Amino acid sequence: MMKICLIQSNPLFGEISANLRSADALMRDVRSDVYVLPEMFTTGFVSTADAAVESEEEGRGLEWMKYKAAELDAAVAGSIALRLDDGRCVNRMYFVKPDGEVTFYDKRHLFSYGGEDLRISAGEQRGIVSFRGMRFLLAICYDLRFPVWLRQSADGCGASPEYDVILVSANWPIPRRFAWDTLLRARAIENQCYVIAVNRTGRDLSCEYDGGSVLIDPLGAGLAGVADGVEGTAVGVISEEELAAVRERFPFLRDADSFKLNQK
Repeated sequence: MMKICLIQSNPLFGEISANLRSADALMRDVRSDVYVLPEMFTTGFVSTADAAVESEEEGRGLEWMKYKAAELDAAVAGSIALRLDDGRCVNRMYFVKPDGEVTFYDKRHLFSYGGEDLRISAGEQRGIVSFRGMRFLLAICYDLRFPVWLRQSADGCGASPEYDVILVSANWPIPRRFAWDTLLRARAIENQCYVIAVNRTGRDLSCEYDGGSVLIDPLGAGLAGVADGVEGTAVGVISEEELAAVRERFPFLRDADSFKLNQK
């Protein structure tokens, strides 16, 4: 069994130091195996403002994540707006283990409705990471709307699932909250996996958010969640044994259509 901590914060636009202090305060006195933060938790959502993007060389957010992972003997995950050394910008989700090992995933589906595609470069590879017996597929916000990208067993081996958990960091605004709630449960049910989804709260330059951070089981039921509209945390438990029992009782993935996902 593994404890998961959902961290629903209200990032201030471009205020990296303040946002790291806020995240640190929310994590304090909470014991978990994995701590999950929202999309662009160090800066708030950025699509045009250069000053709000972290530099890869400085890496303040990543260094903080490494420090917290080691301090808490846990994994820390979340998305950061990052300018790479080659000048490109990416929306990068990090999964940092307590020994300092880092796995990252660059957001594949860019939110053109909000201008993200005008300044951020899309990722080309999925990110799957193993930690303490569970396999996590990393995803960021808008990815949730694209079930093929998140589909289980992309190699066509339906009887051998690739991952056990979809881990989603998001900045998902209030007007589309119904879609958030619905798609999270759909992704859990169709892929027979847990879904860990953390959204922000508060306001940024253009949108208002009310959270909806939640842990969902493989049958689509909510196991833990943070109250709407507040900064806070919630802790839930995921279980290898319970997941295996669901997959054995309902072996739907064996009947899945074979396909090959186009990754560069």
